[in-house]
Amino acid sequence: MNGTIPVTVIVMTRNEAANIARCLAPLAPFAQILVVDSHSEDETPAIAAARGAEVLSFRWNGMYPKKKQWCLSHPSIRQDWVLFIDADERITPELVAEIGLLMQSGPSHNAYFVDSRPVWLGRLLRHGTPYRKIALLHRRRARFPICPDLHVSRMWEVEGHYQPMVDGTLGHLSSPLIHADAKPPADWFDRHNRYSDWEAALADGGGAAALLAGEHGLRYLAKRLMARLPGRPLLAFLHAYLWHLGFLDGKAGLHHALSRAFYYWSIDLKRDWLAATAATRQSDISGALLSDVADQPALALSSRSPASVFTSSKVRRRTDSSGIR
Repeated sequence: MNGTIPVTVIVMTRNEAANIARCLAPLAPFAQILVVDSHSEDETPAIAAARGAEVLSFRWNGMYPKKKQWCLSHPSIRQDWVLFIDADERITPELVAEIGLLMQSGPSHNAYFVDSRPVWLGRLLRHGTPYRKIALLHRRRARFPICPDLHVSRMWEVEGHYQPMVDGTLGHLSSPLIHADAKPPADWFDRHNRYSDWEAALADGGGAAALLAGEHGLRYLAKRLMARLPGRPLLAFLHAYLWHLGFLDGKAGLHHALSRAFYYWSIDLKRDWLAATAATRQSDISGALLSDVADQPALALSSRSPASVFTSSKVRRRTDSSGIR
């Protein structure tokens, strides 16, 4: 598969047999195609090897660096320029040509944003909120920030939804990737359930700042504002369906806009649940301390008040099980 474009394409996989063949098919023009597999239980490594990709095994040790940064630093990479592609993404001929011309003329930036257009219900969406990420970068001039998420019970081995920090300027490629997951909707729900767990835990635990470490300019301001606005699910829907004309994509556009609203609602619900649970625990601790004081006769005479009957150990206090479900 080795081609002439001096870029290493990295495809990170785990159980991606449904997607990997179609992902690898258009990558032949690139100098190196590296599939970094996390011990898949399906045929992903065999399919990748059969199509000429180099397969590198990755097992996360539960610490930093996580998978993307580990890939950037690995000695198997033969090119300084790296293109990260997900297994459920397809590179378009136009994007291949654009990257080829860029490498031929010499990049003027150290990393580039690439847009991604999703496929929903078998239809490539032309409208709706675009996805944009730093996918093409010089591996010696970019690094992924450490996000304090090791405490998140449902975290995973790959860096989440945040951009790498880049030394220097950023560019933007005009040709898109196509995001076309062949897995059923249940996999989408499973994946985004974990994503929302992770984002809610970071927001509740003060890790939100790390998610913005690689952002700049208007993107930084927009993401920071979006994180603080009430009614995010409704705003996300209107942004995709009306502002970006998602309604022109018919039923598929409606489902896409609703999925964005659902995702933000999941994050907000879980974030508020975590806050309510923490408040309940604090209330239980405070009630227990007051009960201990009231149970001591010498202190009870001097500190007991009419309201203290509500904090007595004889009165049933709330527990974690009485919180939000």
